[in-house]
Amino acid sequence: MRPSEMDRRVTVQRVTYVDDGLGTIEEYADLFDCWAEVRQSGGREYLAAAQITAEKRVVFFLRWFPGLVVTDRVIYRNTPHNIEEVREIGRRDGVELHTVAAG
Repeated sequence: MRPSEMDRRVTVQRVTYVDDGLGTIEEYADLFDCWAEVRQSGGREYLAAAQITAEKRVVFFLRWFPGLVVTDRVIYRNTPHNIEEVREIGRRDGVELHTVAAG
């Protein structure tokens, strides 16, 4: 993980639950903004519910932040990316987030 390659601005968000009077709804709130290295991990197309669906996988490398979990998400270029796996790099040097674009 080289700082010179961390040239993309991303926002990490965490899910919060809000009572709207009719029930509890799920909303995302910004946790932090940071610089990250972004690598395209691949993608695929598959047939689901009689529709062809595309899946875009992206890996984000960013400085270590405590407590990141798979229910968090990354916003990159105005597109939410759902985190599927969080891997620690070294001894709290950074984190590697394996994601799938949502939408």
